[in-house]
Amino acid sequence: MKINAAVLALSGLAQEHRLEIFRLLVQKGPEGIPAGKIGEKLKIPHSTLSFHLGQLKHAGLIDCRRESRTLFYSANYSSMNELMSYLTENCCEGNTENCEASVACTVEEK
Repeated sequence: MKINAAVLALSGLAQEHRLEIFRLLVQKGPEGIPAGKIGEKLKIPHSTLSFHLGQLKHAGLIDCRRESRTLFYSANYSSMNELMSYLTENCCEGNTENCEASVACTVEEK
């Protein structure tokens, strides 16, 4: 991952609602959740939710798919893992045996 992509991803997460949305999507797995359910669960108005989902999508952290008239959002685990790897690649000056276990998601993407 290049530094510009890392900055974009981190800036995408640097807002309370967006971080809550992303964490919810990570919990829901690769099948995702309908946009309306995200808004209901997190009590975010539709117009505000649309803006935040757009920001997370632009940052490459989430994916969207349409099923009939419903939009489903899911975490982009590949991007999340790239960001985590980028942030920890030089952990403990490269002596990873001194670091705690790496945090990588093992959820398979569909």
